[in-house]
Amino acid sequence: MRTRILSIFMSLWAAGVAAAPGDGAPEESLRPSARPFLSTQGSATQVPQGVKGAAGFRGWIAGFRVRALEKGISASTFDAAFRDVDYDPEVVKRDRNQNEFTKTLWVYLDSAASEARIAAGKKALAEHRALLDRIEAKYGVDKQAVLAIWGLESAFGTYRGNDPVIQSLATLAYDTRRGAFFEGQLLDALTILQNGDTVAANMKGSWAGAMGHTQFMPSSFLALAEDWNGDGRRDIWSDDPADALASAANYLSENGWQKGMPWGVEVTLPEGFDYTLADREIEKTPSDWAALGVMGTDGKPVADHGPSSILLPGGHLGAAFMIFENFAVIERYNTADAYVIGVGHLGDRIMGGVPIRHGWPREDRALTLDERMELQTRLRDAGFDPEKIDGRIGPLTIDAVRGYQKSTGAVPDGYASLRVLDALR
Repeated sequence: MRTRILSIFMSLWAAGVAAAPGDGAPEESLRPSARPFLSTQGSATQVPQGVKGAAGFRGWIAGFRVRALEKGISASTFDAAFRDVDYDPEVVKRDRNQNEFTKTLWVYLDSAASEARIAAGKKALAEHRALLDRIEAKYGVDKQAVLAIWGLESAFGTYRGNDPVIQSLATLAYDTRRGAFFEGQLLDALTILQNGDTVAANMKGSWAGAMGHTQFMPSSFLALAEDWNGDGRRDIWSDDPADALASAANYLSENGWQKGMPWGVEVTLPEGFDYTLADREIEKTPSDWAALGVMGTDGKPVADHGPSSILLPGGHLGAAFMIFENFAVIERYNTADAYVIGVGHLGDRIMGGVPIRHGWPREDRALTLDERMELQTRLRDAGFDPEKIDGRIGPLTIDAVRGYQKSTGAVPDGYASLRVLDALR
């Protein structure tokens, strides 16, 4: 099962279908795209180049109907689902324009764990505590993780998305470079309808097909959604969030969630800390980190929750975290570090935890996609090859930045900042 789940996750990551961060209003979803901190800014009026347009859409539907019926979708299910489906150019515009502009982690967290969102989370906890306690007991997933995912995915159910999923997925399957992926999701959505979990009119979600309170893609729904209330339907769309919250808990459970283990703990690093140790591949017990002077923000050693790594998402000038295995579990839901830290910190704050105590390098702005690709190119040309020129600041690019920093005598924190790019220039 876990192999199947990871396969689903990787396909979603490769497709980059998650909606981008909102502007911080508590009624909006705050799901970053799979490439961290990308937003959906772009032209709202100009049709992007390469769009097929609506002319061939009906012909595509006719061809897809044949393929769907061959895959086991009944004619009645297909025809009912497509009765009112039209080509949606707005969906295509959003798909084409989703990768241009960026946000820093701290700007994202200002929204993800805003006072308004924390207050909404505490209200949701009070209203649904009995349900959340039962879900926690069944799945072994701490209630704050489920709550925080709910809070970031749909603002605790207040912003579930209004786009008709069949229409969005059909448009994307027909009119984008990722047609095969979206056609697969569309077939899964039709399977959901054929199974009777909902009807097409109620199957609403984001422009890219993420659905309901917890924004499941159709493939994730088929693999992991739960019928909590036992009514024979896995209904993550209704006003009652029970099925959706149980589904999120099941998702985390099947990916290895360990109850009682934090996602991470903010820590204070000692003077003279060896920043080359701040690497996801380097794991030590909290007691071993304490022996090196790494302490909780209360000045005490962090409790021994198991193997842990040091994460510096804002470089040595920002907050430092000791992260545990549950950090990687949340990554299965969305791979962006911003999302994982947002879920973890929001959950902590809902349960009475304190704000992040260390500051951030707020004078920094995030690099644009073009600048990230330039950074990777210049690192390669300087002899510190990140192996891929894709604009994604992953472990290979972080290691390349760290190597370059060491060569120049800078603090080797691996932080891909504008300062590093300017130095390479």
